Amino acid sequence: MALRKIVLQGEPCLTKVCRPVTEFNGRLHTLLDDLKDTLLDSGGVGLAAPQVGILRRVCVVMNEDDEIIELVNPEIIATDGEQTGLEGCLSVPGKFGIVTRPYTVRVRAQDRDGAFFEVEDEALTARCFCHEIEHLDGHLFVERTDHLLTEEELEEYIRQQEEGDDEE
Repeated sequence: MALRKIVLQGEPCLTKVCRPVTEFNGRLHTLLDDLKDTLLDSGGVGLAAPQVGILRRVCVVMNEDDEIIELVNPEIIATDGEQTGLEGCLSVPGKFGIVTRPYTVRVRAQDRDGAFFEVEDEALTARCFCHEIEHLDGHLFVERTDHLLTEEELEEYIRQQEEGDDEE
């Protein structure tokens, strides 16, 4: 297991559609382990293979219980509701935008051994499923936001969210 270098916006691999995984072998297991290690080291909540320069349909997502979900050849099969909130990306460091996503997302994927499964989650984890699967299709969150927040706008947004949480 090893940490991999996260590629940054502007690298061609972030704009390409990834190929499906067809061999469930040691190389895939190493990639998944490295994605997990790199994600944990980065402090993010999701990481897709193209973010480390690998054009395969593989990503990892950390749910709100801090469990890492491995998704091989994932596809969104159902969505419900809507949420609008702050989003960032390890490949676009220091930049944040407001993005609207489904509130609940159901994903069908394969595990590291090729077995199919479905997982459904909401809120931040649902947002993360959408964000990471978009990476596999060559898209970044910056394509979904009207503009990237300035430092002042980001601080104001966070302050408003914290005030809203205090009232609940």
